[in-house]
Amino acid sequence: MKPTIGVLALQGDVREHFRALAECGAEPVSVRRSSELESVDALVLPGGESTTISKLLEVFGLLEPLRARLRGGMPAFGSCAGMILLAREVLDTRPDAQSLSGIDMTVRRNAFGRQVDSFETDLGFTGLDDPIRAVFIRAPWVERVGDGVEILARVPHPGAAGNGASRAPEQAAGRIVAVRQGNVLATSFHPEVTGDLRVHRLFVDSVRSAVTAGA
Repeated sequence: MKPTIGVLALQGDVREHFRALAECGAEPVSVRRSSELESVDALVLPGGESTTISKLLEVFGLLEPLRARLRGGMPAFGSCAGMILLAREVLDTRPDAQSLSGIDMTVRRNAFGRQVDSFETDLGFTGLDDPIRAVFIRAPWVERVGDGVEILARVPHPGAAGNGASRAPEQAAGRIVAVRQGNVLATSFHPEVTGDLRVHRLFVDSVRSAVTAGA
């Protein structure tokens, strides 16, 4: 079956997620209104500027409907800013920023530094046979996970086998950068920009399973 997966299209790298989802056999659609949210099987929250997106969720009347759908078990995937939005608690953010509490975790916004501190590294990722090349751009990291949250990836330590040409900052080593709780997945990095579809494929497959189970 071809699940309908929405991409939150308020701000951020929407086009890249559209392309990846389509190549993985999903039907991507833009979500800007609550009526559009109601029609999708799952939702992707793209990278961008988390405080801006949270404010736009309120402006477009999407904040409470999205929280409700997440509580109801809708699958979701957030990358970078999307991870921040899905967290229960966010550190180093504005006091008026909203979160969705889709995953029981605490994240630190812009934890790896500013735009000039962006980097790439190879990550071992649970469920994937080979490491994935991860691109971090003003990325968060996860400081705490609750019960039932599965840690999928951490930044490797310098010199780790298979780490490729890593430019990860020293303080990044060992930090949690991908998690999953139930049907909700989040990554600090941007799998949509590398052409490696494996994370999106894992998500699309989980959406298919969720839709089939609820049929």
